[in-house]
Amino acid sequence: MPELPEVEVIRRGLNAVLPGKAITGIEVLEQRSFPTFDLETEKRIIGSVFQEVRRRGKLLIIVLKSSAREEALLVHLRMTGQLVYRGPSTGQGGFAGGYPSQSLVSGLPDKHTHVVFSLDDGSRLYFNDQRKFGYLKLIALSDIDQDDFLHHLGIEPLDGSFTWQALRAALQGKAKNPAQAKASPMSVKAALLDQKRIAGIGNIYADESLFRAGIDPRRSLASLKVGDYRRLQAAIRECLNQSIIDGGSTSRNYVDSFGLRGEYLDLHAAVYGRSGQACPRCGKPITKIRLAGRGTHLCEHCQR
Repeated sequence: MPELPEVEVIRRGLNAVLPGKAITGIEVLEQRSFPTFDLETEKRIIGSVFQEVRRRGKLLIIVLKSSAREEALLVHLRMTGQLVYRGPSTGQGGFAGGYPSQSLVSGLPDKHTHVVFSLDDGSRLYFNDQRKFGYLKLIALSDIDQDDFLHHLGIEPLDGSFTWQALRAALQGKAKNPAQAKASPMSVKAALLDQKRIAGIGNIYADESLFRAGIDPRRSLASLKVGDYRRLQAAIRECLNQSIIDGGSTSRNYVDSFGLRGEYLDLHAAVYGRSGQACPRCGKPITKIRLAGRGTHLCEHCQR
């Protein structure tokens, strides 16, 4: 699944082409991809104008405005979702982001196209999804904080409010009660993957952030000190911002808003996907273990 940097890169790409364009038609080819779509939803969408594209964690929030209301079109790409924009004529303003299947470059719609937006300048926006786990949802912009998914997301790690104190509060605030924690302490890696604590961090950036901070992913939350939180907060921001600059990470299933491969894993990743290779700090081999249900990469010499 694309993590925060990959979704942020797509957000920026959409913001470069969508604002100011009006929606003249919508075709839903797979109800599972837009489960709440009906005639009333269609009326609310057609005629509305793209205002801006926001992001919350791994979720895209496309703001639409009509004469009657402001709406939020929520788009979650999940594992294999794509957003493909095609300009009004060949070679004019096209880009694609998401899972790099043939749909990014082939004629659309195809068998994986589930939603098509027709725009007033003749361009189109396609939502494709090979495995049909992604979704679209339309809600009033004023109700966005009450959305079941958004309401439970944790702190945003690129916000100015993301201090080391905020990180500590986010990780500890949903910890188990002391009796449970003593019996089965939560690891810092598992806490970082919990979207209710911090929004947008997945397996890649959890591993990379913990390496930068010099923290063993198996350590319990209870063992972390102020210095650990300071280093981890800085490492999270550094990893995410660097990945955005690099266009995200591509291991198997992501390309950015121009259809290009994200280069973070090639250029800057230190441990993720490098099991058995030399640690860039100490030269000892990178270890891969199973933790929190995920493959986890670390240097057992540098991450005490």
